[in-house]
Amino acid sequence: MRLVNHAIFEVAVQSVQFKKSGYYGKFLIGIFLLLVACNVNNKLAEAKKVKTPVIIYISHDNRPISAFQTVETVRCAGYKVKIPPDYLLGNNSSSGDPDGLYKWLLKNASDSTAAIISTDALLYGSLVESRKHNFSHKLLKERVERFKTIHEKYPKLKLYVFSSIMRTPRSSLASGNEEPRYYVQYGGKIFRYTELLDKRSSVGLQPREVVELSNLEREIPAPILADWFNRRKKNLQANEELIDLTKKNVFTYFSLSCDDNAPFSQTHYESLQLKKYAANLSATQFQIMDGIDEVGLLLLTRSINQLRHARPVVAVEYAPGYGGATIPKYSDEPINTSVYSEIITAGGQPTSALVKDALVLLVNTDISGKTKEVGSDDNGIYAHQNTAAFINMIENYVQAGKKVAVADIAYANGADNALMNGLYRHNLLFKINAYAGWNTATNSTGWAIAQGLLSLDMSKANKDDLLMLRYLDDWAYQANVRERLQRRLSIYPGHGNRYALGEKEMLAKIDADYYLQEFADKYFAGSDIKTVDVSFPWHRLFEININMVE
Repeated sequence: MRLVNHAIFEVAVQSVQFKKSGYYGKFLIGIFLLLVACNVNNKLAEAKKVKTPVIIYISHDNRPISAFQTVETVRCAGYKVKIPPDYLLGNNSSSGDPDGLYKWLLKNASDSTAAIISTDALLYGSLVESRKHNFSHKLLKERVERFKTIHEKYPKLKLYVFSSIMRTPRSSLASGNEEPRYYVQYGGKIFRYTELLDKRSSVGLQPREVVELSNLEREIPAPILADWFNRRKKNLQANEELIDLTKKNVFTYFSLSCDDNAPFSQTHYESLQLKKYAANLSATQFQIMDGIDEVGLLLLTRSINQLRHARPVVAVEYAPGYGGATIPKYSDEPINTSVYSEIITAGGQPTSALVKDALVLLVNTDISGKTKEVGSDDNGIYAHQNTAAFINMIENYVQAGKKVAVADIAYANGADNALMNGLYRHNLLFKINAYAGWNTATNSTGWAIAQGLLSLDMSKANKDDLLMLRYLDDWAYQANVRERLQRRLSIYPGHGNRYALGEKEMLAKIDADYYLQEFADKYFAGSDIKTVDVSFPWHRLFEININMVE
């Protein structure tokens, strides 16, 4: 820029000499061309000054997978993400701060392009608090109206919003101590009661089931049922009000998620009601789907695809056996239905045909169509009936130069050891683009889809770092180390258990550090990892935060 201006000045200084020499016309042409060049350079300079879009992300709590790991995945793809301070987010002991989050959002919205927002955080404080709160419907309605205020104040800010339909855990054990206290004693009966209610409304009950329903209604204290259903009613009303805002185009996209679910349950029953309520909304505006913890990353991916005006294709294939017809544990629908919804939510195009440049999503399902818990005795390193065929499928796509994402859902809450051992032996661990095998099946498929799509814009180093994190978390810890720690808790001195480590936490950390380091040294010997440092952010065994020091 300075060179062009300097050249114009030099020509102007010599203009008199050009006049005298008869080259004045040529001089004017030179001035014109230089001015054109200057204008072009100005536009190029302005283009370079265009800022990378800033995306706001408010997660439904501060768990690593919900917050840090989600944000890190997006940042590894080259995008700026702005998140609220941790003290505003809820955890398993703190409810979070809906009013503080709203003020933070208003303060940071002016220079942002899009905002991905958990309504559980903005209405209740966190996902966990949405199950236990005592807020009035009036207060919740006022908080819903805040989204309208945000839209009116910042009409150019694209709002991608996600909410949950309250879960219905099968038992106190399945609830992880995240329900009201009475669920410890009555959780199993409450689940069965709503399972029968839902079944009665859809397909009818057998005579013995009618008797069982009547008995359960007498066995569960009326005040407990009233409390539980009243909170669910407020959640249902809030979700209807959020759907109303979607109909008014306040939201660019609204995703409504069924938290831990079952084919017959109160969650399933309410999802059917909300589907009817939102019947006129298209899939470009609204989606009801299974799962919740993966939705933040899916919507971040959608916002990025829309910023790029891209609609990437995702080709889906399943392991031999039941494959896509599998109805996983904690879900009420076949996994192929969930996967289809997740690809749409991420802004992609699902297909069963392999097309050029498609991301290939390969889903590891058990041949029987069952989803077992990760701690099952048969989750060993020896290949199952369909494992070898699935590994060959992965290898063939990789060798063909395809971008591959693997969703590992044969077991709930952790990886399939036989699959992972096979990927290691075939040297495939870092030849794929994305992997997920954590928590519920839809958590894993959604994460693999989103991270797989974002990986297309990543450097190999960033892609491999994210894969390493998943392998250490989903494979090393969730499928192996967590069970070892759980067995060792009984020999640690002091008070504590797997849900609240208490005085046992430091010893659990020491062992977790040792076991994960041992795992990394064995399977990732060629990596730059020198130390694996583990912490328990919610002071329980279920999830960890991993810091890899090179």
